[in-house]
Amino acid sequence: MSLQDNEVSQYRPVRTTALLDMRPVILVIGVLLVMLGIAMFIPAIVDYSSGGTVWKVFAFSSFVTIGSGTLMFMATRGGKKQLSTRQAFLMTVLVWVTLSAFGALPFYWSGIVPTYTDAFFESISGLTTTGATVINGLDGMPPGIQLWRGILQWLGGLGIIVMAVSVLPMLQIGGMQLFKTEAFETPEKILPRATQISGFITLIFLNLTGLCMLAYLLAGMNFLDAVVHAMTTVATGGFSTHDASLGYFNSVKIDIIATVFMIIGSLPFLLYVQALQGHLRPLFKDNQVQTFLMLLSALVLFAWIVEEILGIRAGIDAFRFALVNVTSIMTGTGYATTAYDGWGPVAVAFFFFIMFIGGCAGSTSCGIKIFRFQVLFQNIRQHIANVLYPNGVFTQRFNGRPIEDTVSVAVMGFFFLYILTFVVSASALAIAGVDPITALSGAGSAISNVGPGLGAIIGPAGNYQPLDDIPKWILAITMLIGRLELFTVLVLLSPRFWRT
Repeated sequence: MSLQDNEVSQYRPVRTTALLDMRPVILVIGVLLVMLGIAMFIPAIVDYSSGGTVWKVFAFSSFVTIGSGTLMFMATRGGKKQLSTRQAFLMTVLVWVTLSAFGALPFYWSGIVPTYTDAFFESISGLTTTGATVINGLDGMPPGIQLWRGILQWLGGLGIIVMAVSVLPMLQIGGMQLFKTEAFETPEKILPRATQISGFITLIFLNLTGLCMLAYLLAGMNFLDAVVHAMTTVATGGFSTHDASLGYFNSVKIDIIATVFMIIGSLPFLLYVQALQGHLRPLFKDNQVQTFLMLLSALVLFAWIVEEILGIRAGIDAFRFALVNVTSIMTGTGYATTAYDGWGPVAVAFFFFIMFIGGCAGSTSCGIKIFRFQVLFQNIRQHIANVLYPNGVFTQRFNGRPIEDTVSVAVMGFFFLYILTFVVSASALAIAGVDPITALSGAGSAISNVGPGLGAIIGPAGNYQPLDDIPKWILAITMLIGRLELFTVLVLLSPRFWRT
């Protein structure tokens, strides 16, 4: 080699790949696994008290989960506690996957479901608050299993709120930087600040669950039904203790209670924190909340009119069924009080489209979220104004504050990726042998974390048990992607993510 070649080689750029420090990620997962394992003791105690035998399964699952979490914690407790952006992405995804994997153990080892695929599907459906179930004969299930399903959704609902107000704004996921606060300016502040704010949110979540449970008890539910439905209502999850869901009770009072608390669970929980601090005005003046309530009212009115015109029901009875079912599907809860897919083609199309809407950012609800539709509307309005007045200056605003260009770009990217993921998921289901109605509604329900789909198999009167294993795994992955706001999961597929 000549001297000149040697000099050139000294300055030639070399691509390097730095190993990602997994210690902070494993530490967090270990702590959460210990908490999940402790939570398994609750259904074990309930089942033992009722004379059942499933408590042994929960006790063993608890020891395995706590033991695994403890080993992870002990192996990484001396490491660095700060999280980089890449570590935060990876942690968010691995937490949901790992907890779902361990949360499936009681379902599988108890024999309630025949395969681990079914057990994992039920577990991830619970933690993502989707509410799609593969379990038949819910009315005769052991109380421990019933309670565990409710606990999974309650933990998932609480976890997604903490993630939405602490991690996602910092990661600038799909326009969530709109809700970024000074408390989470840097990645190094994620863990301590998330711990502080999760305390407030957990307190609020507990109190709302207690109020909902008390209301259900007064409305005539037994204690187990009230506890499980309170947890799944506030978490907008939709798991029920009966195959007929809320329709089992056929109660006006219960329908009203469910509707009220589904709406409460779909509002930004940071506004509840502000209300506790004496600032009530934002809760009533927030533009996202106002838009959500107005849109929900309009959709309920439309469904009511459809029932009246088609002669399905009339008067106040029609309004009641429209109110609870529209609220359930729009918020992503997934309760059903009637087989609304039998109301005719108009109703089928209507319920299919509203499942994508969702509630407010920073809530337990799922779907695209109201604020993204608001940003989209602002983009369209600004574009029209620029066409009409080329020399004019027009500013997009959200809650009276200017919307940065990065937010608009992120929201547009989110819409595109949402549609693309839905199409890919539906296509994959079709290739796996699922009929078109089930494939389309199943993909839409999974990415929006709603639960029931449309059609004879996964409609409000059915469940996901008849599907083969491959469609169930496709739907499980889609649930995870939808719950974690798409980018959080899909960014891990990029080779650049793993390079410095």
